[in-house]
Amino acid sequence: MFYTTADNAHGLPHDPFKAIVAPRPIGWISTRSRDGAVNLAPYSFFNAISDRPKLVMFSSAGMKDTATFAIESGEFVANLATRDLAAKLNRSSAPAPRGVSEFAFSGLTEAPCRLVTAPRVAESPAALECRVTQSFRPEGLDGRPSENTVVIGEVVAIHIDEAILKDGLVDMALAAPLARLGYFDYAVGDRVFQMRRPRRPDASDV
Repeated sequence: MFYTTADNAHGLPHDPFKAIVAPRPIGWISTRSRDGAVNLAPYSFFNAISDRPKLVMFSSAGMKDTATFAIESGEFVANLATRDLAAKLNRSSAPAPRGVSEFAFSGLTEAPCRLVTAPRVAESPAALECRVTQSFRPEGLDGRPSENTVVIGEVVAIHIDEAILKDGLVDMALAAPLARLGYFDYAVGDRVFQMRRPRRPDASDV
């Protein structure tokens, strides 16, 4: 099948776009507003975009509390979403009034960070403390801004639970990170294999 996105006439029960761009890492973003309100929510439009400096981004459909708090405070935390925390992560996605902490009704524990005021998820095996460097609404080909707001943060500190370390490396089989697929589907990254980059075009990559 083929269709153009201008009319999006795919004829399927649901738009397949996000199912094709998959799996996507989940940014489990915690923030604190200027007046002290705490927010926690998962974002599947999330990824690392630079190593030097270390930059991550998340994209919010509309100005929800997470994006609002991150921009006004200049900080956020990206907590690692894992298989064991999937149910609690899902609960934290429920809409809640401003000022109601998703930590509380999701059964999660706030843990203090070192360099930012936003809390991290104590139960998560890894967390990235971030300071906002940019926020903007991306534009389409027609120049019109998207309804999404992109927030980029520089990672200024990293927390790692040594339980997911093996031989000095973060072991993905131990961490079992949770990824977003299309529709209501998720995947767990607990089956790992290695491939090294070939040193020349005719070299084996296995």
